[in-house]
Amino acid sequence: MKLCRFQPLEFASADIARAPHESHPHMRHGIIEANSVHEFSGELWGARERTGQKWPLDSVKLLPPAIPSKIVCVGKNYVDHAAEMGGPPPKNPIIFLKPPSAVIAPHEPIILPRISQRVDYEGEIAIVIGRRCHLPAPNEDVSPYILGYTCFNDVTARDLQRADGQWTRGKSFDTFCPFGPLLESDLNPADTRVETYVNGVRKQSASVSEMIFSVDVIIKWIAEVMTLEPGDVIATGTPAGIGTLADGDVVEVSVTGIGTLRNPVAAFAE
Repeated sequence: MKLCRFQPLEFASADIARAPHESHPHMRHGIIEANSVHEFSGELWGARERTGQKWPLDSVKLLPPAIPSKIVCVGKNYVDHAAEMGGPPPKNPIIFLKPPSAVIAPHEPIILPRISQRVDYEGEIAIVIGRRCHLPAPNEDVSPYILGYTCFNDVTARDLQRADGQWTRGKSFDTFCPFGPLLESDLNPADTRVETYVNGVRKQSASVSEMIFSVDVIIKWIAEVMTLEPGDVIATGTPAGIGTLADGDVVEVSVTGIGTLRNPVAAFAE
């Protein structure tokens, strides 16, 4: 099932506010069927009751399909990407956080920071949590905690990441966390591929089955440390092929069975 958060274009369609808990004006929840969005009441992870209203898909703005309290990312989760970053594959998952203030919707611009000279794309598949997960048992099935999967771009100021020796500043600029355009609740991630395109040229392509640490391992590793709440997002890592973004580029992250996350890139404007 393809779930989404959306805003009908009959209303003013402003960019998402930077405040993480500010409601997007006229935000609604929907199920995408064919070329229509059917509105339902309630949260994405709860009981869903259709309101009877629907819109053509091309008459709505799709928003990020979650409002996360936190965005947890996994680093170096593909062998080839670990190699291109200059090191061996990790023995355990490497996790870091991106702030909710970095979130933007599909088609909203990634802004190149004025203090960075190299900004990279990192296409990924992301997990959206559907129920609270805290200290799961070692043999517990984690699938009931998963609401679904979406496309994710872990935009990174690579020069700042390398200069700092840790990743918070380079990963956390406003607009550095596009995800969407929808959430697919019926997906086996092992059967999917992640691909990234810049200006129509393919830059990354890998099967999600090539991840070093599986979805099961990732969720249990994170939930041993922090409680995962409904709406939280876990980015599972990027494959090899990272590269730079420039003013005027269009970057697309495609995941089999989900769709394509598309964002333009723009220079910082004073």
